[in-house]
Amino acid sequence: MKPRVLVVDDEPGVRKALHRGLRAEGMDVVTAADGPSGLRLAQTGSFDVLLLDIMLPGLSGYRVLQQLRGQGISTPVLMISAKDGEVDQADGLDLGADGYLVKPFSFVVLVAQVRAVLRRASSEGARGPLRIGGLVVDRATREVRWHDDPVALSPREFGLLEVLVGRAGTVVTKDELLRAVWGDEQAATRNVVEVYVGYVRRKLDAVGAGALVRTVRGHGYLASDAALDEVLPG
Repeated sequence: MKPRVLVVDDEPGVRKALHRGLRAEGMDVVTAADGPSGLRLAQTGSFDVLLLDIMLPGLSGYRVLQQLRGQGISTPVLMISAKDGEVDQADGLDLGADGYLVKPFSFVVLVAQVRAVLRRASSEGARGPLRIGGLVVDRATREVRWHDDPVALSPREFGLLEVLVGRAGTVVTKDELLRAVWGDEQAATRNVVEVYVGYVRRKLDAVGAGALVRTVRGHGYLASDAALDEVLPG
């Protein structure tokens, strides 16, 4: 799957430029315009890198980062700011940022930093749990819980749910699921994807979480909830 990047910046021009540029670099990009929305999206744990402006409406980038680290969410964070003071940079790094870029910055340098943190995260191999509301998909133990109730899934069902929640708020096509979960198996078809989505949905229904996996007709499937819907662009 493509690296997933969350851009949190209150300047529409910056969001648009980064969305377009990072997508051209082969990344899946989601944007947010304020601190609370960025925090809600980042709390899913479904992003590989977070580009976080410091001066944000509602909640500063510092506070967003502080809350994420306080909740044990270790997603790499690159702080973006018009402030170039040493104290500002030190504050961000002390709170757990992985890098600091000063506006205006070179897009080439930004991409290089994003790729560097992706490489580090990949080499460390540590992936935190994914969350949507009360649903937790623990990628380390390969366990799923809805609040305190365990959800027993087969390896294939777990893989499918992991992909969907790993791209929370984004439609995943049947072909993408086929490649990510079934790989090169020639016998697998789009119909198999439909069948397994049905299996996963029934098991989530049994604990009251069935509404989290939705069908988007003509496009694919979406994992989201009402709280996430409120902050997703568009």
